[in-house]
Amino acid sequence: MGALRLPSLALLLSPCKSLRLVSRPLLLRLRPSTLKPAASVSGGAGSRGLSSHSLAKEESSLPPPSADRKPSSSYEGSVTPRSVDFNAWYLDVIASAELADYGPVRGTMVIRPYGYAIWEAIQEYLNVKFKETGHSNMYFPQFIPYSFIEKEASHVEGFSPELALVTIGGGKELEEKLVVRPTSETIVNHMFTQWIHSYRDLPLMINQWANVTRWEMRTKPFVRTLEFLWQEGHTAHATLEEAEKEALQMIDVYKKFAYEQAAIPVIVGRKSRAETFAGAIRTYTIEAMMGDRKALQAGTSHNLGQNFSRAFGTQFTDENGQRQHVWQTSWAVSTRFVGGIIMTHGDDAGLMLPPRIAPIQVIVVPIWKTADEKNGVMNAVSSLKEVLHKADIRVKIDDTEQRTPGWKFNFWEMKGVPLRIEVGPRDVANESVVVSRRDIPGKPGKDFGISMEPSVLVTHIKSRLEEIQASLLQRATSFRDSNVVDVNSYNELKEAIAQGKWARGPWSASDAEEVKVKEETGATIRCFPFEQPQGQKKCFMTGNPADEVAIFAKSY
Repeated sequence: MGALRLPSLALLLSPCKSLRLVSRPLLLRLRPSTLKPAASVSGGAGSRGLSSHSLAKEESSLPPPSADRKPSSSYEGSVTPRSVDFNAWYLDVIASAELADYGPVRGTMVIRPYGYAIWEAIQEYLNVKFKETGHSNMYFPQFIPYSFIEKEASHVEGFSPELALVTIGGGKELEEKLVVRPTSETIVNHMFTQWIHSYRDLPLMINQWANVTRWEMRTKPFVRTLEFLWQEGHTAHATLEEAEKEALQMIDVYKKFAYEQAAIPVIVGRKSRAETFAGAIRTYTIEAMMGDRKALQAGTSHNLGQNFSRAFGTQFTDENGQRQHVWQTSWAVSTRFVGGIIMTHGDDAGLMLPPRIAPIQVIVVPIWKTADEKNGVMNAVSSLKEVLHKADIRVKIDDTEQRTPGWKFNFWEMKGVPLRIEVGPRDVANESVVVSRRDIPGKPGKDFGISMEPSVLVTHIKSRLEEIQASLLQRATSFRDSNVVDVNSYNELKEAIAQGKWARGPWSASDAEEVKVKEETGATIRCFPFEQPQGQKKCFMTGNPADEVAIFAKSY
């Protein structure tokens, strides 16, 4: 799949001759593919904490943080302001919100429980949608014979610089080197060839949740890492029309998830030829604008045509008794979506999670001074938790005594919990609580005197959660729309990109002209949006008639 093939930002791998990965009883020697000339890489070990200080050394492609930045003496979870250094802010949030940390092999990350819970929310939603649309989950091995990769010419050309190869197993040189799964089209086709014989076997529609290895030279937590988690769907059909319908259906599933769950207003469209997945005839994408106005390719769906079925001989006998090659699709989203959520909604206080995917929707902070006050307050918050839990609201009580209430407020704001309920002795006496919104700081975001009566409290909390969900989507949509510029000349495009914005304009120029734009501005065609303006258009690059507008932007 093509979901993590865009340029990224941080250099995590340094040159060396090989990497030996030792475990018992198997010895694996991994090295990058040498099909095409590429810099040799190392997976050198070294334990280190995830922080902007350690990461700054590795993200060598980015400007350094401000020289005026000083260590903070306040709450230890404080982060670099987004306006000062967006990249440092992003890394600070990942560390302070306890989303991930570095793995011992450079370029890898450990997804911590809170970060993984966000991924689980993504999984839970998509898994239901996949099954509703007729797909079944299964699993393929992560080791793939190298000869499989070589069968599809454009596929091997696109992936060879990123391959990790196993050459030794059990202390012996392998007869055929193995590829550690970069994507599964090849092994899927090998198995489809054995399972598909007749038109009665079609359509065959499967999905797998798996890890993937791509030997990236520049990595960024969640956005691009040496190993990442994803789902990859694979389908086989009797006709091109059926495959096209499937590819469009699945990009629509991703679009609905982005809008309805992640509150990210993606733009849906078709990739240019240059940006199409290696081995596909068409690639569809959802493109999201991050807080720094860079584009993030958040999910892709590919119409593979018959490229892989011809390479692997995946055929079926049709209703007329004729042998035909199947038509195929593949589609994927990954843990990159977690990075997209961080960069779309987060602020200087940290993470900000849409309620529908937040692992904790409501944090309850009890406040007391004396033992008697503690007993009354804790009895009240325990009842509140039970009431909210029965209403299917994800709620947690922070009753730790080692931290002050103010510290807890900051901590849970950093973790992006949508709502906070504060309960003190006076609230208990009045049988009411204070409810604070994460998306509206200070007193404007507080509701005072909310009744503890179960029906009133549950109604209020559910209403506020829906308001926050809608508010985050509206805010992100307004930000996106205010940063997309319509252009009618190449100079206008260059000016828009120089300002950090997206440029949208008529395009019918050649692949060479597309490369020129990339080389001169750093921007690529993100997509030809499905929603197109009506009327005649002229390509802003050539002046020739153009059927479509394209969106250009710098990207992750």
